[in-house]
Amino acid sequence: MLTFDGRLGGVSRRALVVIAALGLATAVQADDWPSRPIKLVVGFPAGGSPDTVGRMVADKLTQRLGQSVIVESTVGAGGVLASDMVSRAAPDGYTMVMLTGAHSGTAATRKKLPYDPVDGFSMISLVTAYPMVVAVKPDSPIMSFPDLLARAKAAPDKITVGSNAPGSVHHLLSKWIDIEAGIATTAVPYRGDSQAILDVLGGRIDVMIGTATALLDQSRAGAVRPLAISSPQRYALLPDVPTIAESLPGVETMSWLGLALPPKTPQPIVDRLNREIRDVLALPEMKERFAQLGGVPSPSSPAEMVDLIRREVRRWSVVVEQKNIERQ
Repeated sequence: MLTFDGRLGGVSRRALVVIAALGLATAVQADDWPSRPIKLVVGFPAGGSPDTVGRMVADKLTQRLGQSVIVESTVGAGGVLASDMVSRAAPDGYTMVMLTGAHSGTAATRKKLPYDPVDGFSMISLVTAYPMVVAVKPDSPIMSFPDLLARAKAAPDKITVGSNAPGSVHHLLSKWIDIEAGIATTAVPYRGDSQAILDVLGGRIDVMIGTATALLDQSRAGAVRPLAISSPQRYALLPDVPTIAESLPGVETMSWLGLALPPKTPQPIVDRLNREIRDVLALPEMKERFAQLGGVPSPSSPAEMVDLIRREVRRWSVVVEQKNIERQ
């Protein structure tokens, strides 16, 4: 109803015009998208899983969208620099980030982040998931995962476990195992899986926890001996390896890679990218390539990706609190 001050329901005509114009602009923007190249920011070094998978996906999206999807590395602070850059970018669909499972762990182990791990992004979809592998050298006296737990219980803090830096899925999983098994192991941090593999083979550490993407080939070739895997069920790519949950019920986690946009990106753009990602991940050649890398295609809805990150942040936060892990 129009009132004497020229306002409709308490909202001025000018405000309504502005709101309508913004809505129209958003609709036009989404309809025209993409009209120029898209940047996919990866926060980890070239050659790693985020970079490799990012380039695989970018190549297929380029073919489907009719615009180049260009992978750009912004390495630093365990992916935080790349995530911050994208969280602050214009919400126009032309800047994406490849998030990793470390996204949740970082949120649990940092005192403060320059973005909210969920609300600071418009999630698109998970891309791939892969379990963590607990492994030893082939001639290790540790014969099985239950044997590892028994040895750790008998000798607190004596078993050394190599993993990525604090806040990584590797490290947090090792501490979760400690909690559930009632043991205490000594964490040895590494910048990546490669050096941990060398040290476990050289006998400088007893055990390592690495990604299936890093340990699949070594496990199949007998270069390392996997004791357990973190997937909820036995993993198709390493079917003879028991799960951690077979010894410690409930201890299961999958690391992952997923795509996100800046917050408040128009929903039609998010939906279009989600559809394209699903179609890309359904390609037989992509399934085969992921299997070679130790992962499986894992498309999701934006809401499912949000729910996963929220659950993981809560779970890792409990691990951090119970193990008194110092927040950085």
